[in-house]
Amino acid sequence: MLKKYLLVALICSAFCSAAQPLTFKFDFGPGKAAKGYQKVDTNTIFSRERGFGFLPGASLKGIDRKGKDALRGDFISGDGAFYFSVVLPQGNYEVTAILGDRQGSSSATIRVENRRLMAGQVNTANGQVMSVNFTAHIRTPLIQGTQDKVRLKPRELAYLHWDDQLTIEFNGKDAKVCGLEIRPASPAIPVVFLAGNSTVVDQAEEPYAAWGQMIPAFFQPGKIAVANYAESGETLKAFRAEKRLDKILSQMKKGDYLFIEFAHNDQKPGGNHLDPFTTYKEMLKYYISEARKKGGIPVLVTSMHRRNFDENNKIINTLGDYPEAVRQTGKEEGVPVIDLNAMSKVLYEAWGPEASLKAFVHYPANTFPGQTQKLEDNTHFTPYGAYELARCVAEGIKSTVPDLAEYLKKDLPSFNPSAPDPYPAWYWPLSARISALKPDGN
Repeated sequence: MLKKYLLVALICSAFCSAAQPLTFKFDFGPGKAAKGYQKVDTNTIFSRERGFGFLPGASLKGIDRKGKDALRGDFISGDGAFYFSVVLPQGNYEVTAILGDRQGSSSATIRVENRRLMAGQVNTANGQVMSVNFTAHIRTPLIQGTQDKVRLKPRELAYLHWDDQLTIEFNGKDAKVCGLEIRPASPAIPVVFLAGNSTVVDQAEEPYAAWGQMIPAFFQPGKIAVANYAESGETLKAFRAEKRLDKILSQMKKGDYLFIEFAHNDQKPGGNHLDPFTTYKEMLKYYISEARKKGGIPVLVTSMHRRNFDENNKIINTLGDYPEAVRQTGKEEGVPVIDLNAMSKVLYEAWGPEASLKAFVHYPANTFPGQTQKLEDNTHFTPYGAYELARCVAEGIKSTVPDLAEYLKKDLPSFNPSAPDPYPAWYWPLSARISALKPDGN
């Protein structure tokens, strides 16, 4: 069924995108729709024919506070996460979410596609309604200008980020959505493409997460788009063979960025193995060369450590010579290197063996539905751990990629990996998609 649905989506994307509307204005709630807006109530369930609507499964309620402002006078909220999806062609979009309650308060977290963070906890005071802006990238497997497409893994067919839809997740203690506006982003804005493995990917399901799905929230909306093409289990060699790199290059323009982070799987024996100082460096240089041919700006990222402490609570290097090979390649090719490997060592040792358990996927059995065995994963991260690593990456951008750093949010605080954010202060409402299945590449 999923394969059939994906085929329909691909056909529509290839042949019907020219007829699709690109700009939408939605008025959420049971009241009369504001002028120029399409009405969305709790019965507006997504269908291909309609082209937008709520995904099934959420418990929704609509409230009308009346008043002269039709757009801000009513809203829709849900019991936990709820998802609104719109059929759109591949591209970058500016989105404005109008949140709040004329007679109450609200608290919302906004994510898109596979739990990609757009806005953290957004609180509105009693009677306040505010707008939150963000920039989202959507894609399909088709490689424009060719008959090729990305070779997806079976588990990817159910993901929310390989279809011709922008799916927005509203979550939080009391998310109240009054309206939603979607319009194409300027084709001139730079795009940051991410190529990597499970430590970078937009992890589809709780309790897993990676830094690549957190970093979009660190950038100014409307100034730049983040396009995360990382996938679990990938190596430099497999990423290229599966045409994931071709997919990125088909969209890249002058001034775009390509972040490259691989090592965890490249070091393993098998057909995709690469030796650090020979074939691994050669493949890194191929990615760099191909990006530069398109006018892109390559950025290398050394892979973070695994959670592996010695008897003195110091991190043991399990990645061999691969991080050093990345550093050498950066020097040889004149490419900036974000040394996430070095920063992660400082970060993990600041946590120590016990506190670091909160950053990695360690949970007793039956913490999540269907999870009958305990989870003990020293490679993959919880949302908290992923966010802290994203803060490291942001610091790396500031120090090594100053032109890109101009697009980071102006109020983004500095981060010292030796002083991580306290876990009790972390807030992440769980998405509806939960699985005990470990990502590829563990």
